[in-house]
Amino acid sequence: MSQTLEFFFDVGSPASYLAWTQAPALAARTGATLRYRPMLLGAVFKATGNASPAAVPAKGRYSRHDMQRFARCYGVTLTMNPHFPVNTLMCMRLATAALGTDQHDTVLRALFEGMWLQERDLSDPEVLGRTLTEAGLDASDWAARAGQPAVKDALKATTGEAVERGVFGAPTFFVGEEMFFGQDRLDFVEAALSGEPV
Repeated sequence: MSQTLEFFFDVGSPASYLAWTQAPALAARTGATLRYRPMLLGAVFKATGNASPAAVPAKGRYSRHDMQRFARCYGVTLTMNPHFPVNTLMCMRLATAALGTDQHDTVLRALFEGMWLQERDLSDPEVLGRTLTEAGLDASDWAARAGQPAVKDALKATTGEAVERGVFGAPTFFVGEEMFFGQDRLDFVEAALSGEPV
């Protein structure tokens, strides 16, 4: 029976972006079902007393350098967004609205690449709409979907669930009840999915 890999993320996190570039292939290699779990990282920080590495200048400088190490390791491009940190409320509502639709991957790609390749301020509704349109999406339709009360409630619920399960940052993965924090733990995630002790 296929295992499920839960991926809690916020598109405003560069580490979530790096994990997103690797998670589908990892799931395919291990035969796992990848379940995307959009959450609001700012709310998780507030609930847990955590903060972005950018809040500590020395840690922020190191983290930016380390993210580039992993980007090179993964063979992907990561550009640090000059608008960081970006309010991702609308982005994460869009990611939630896209769950289970045939445009899910297109929406996520537009958001992640808009943030971490195109260096856009996706908190600006005009910029966000243009980003969706350029990805071949109907921006007005998606804005309407993201504004539905059920979508807002689902995002709040997932964020609350994340905190209840011990999540304090992004990305966080679960294999069953085993939690793995950070895109630098993907080797452990793969081992767990392969039935190896971790």
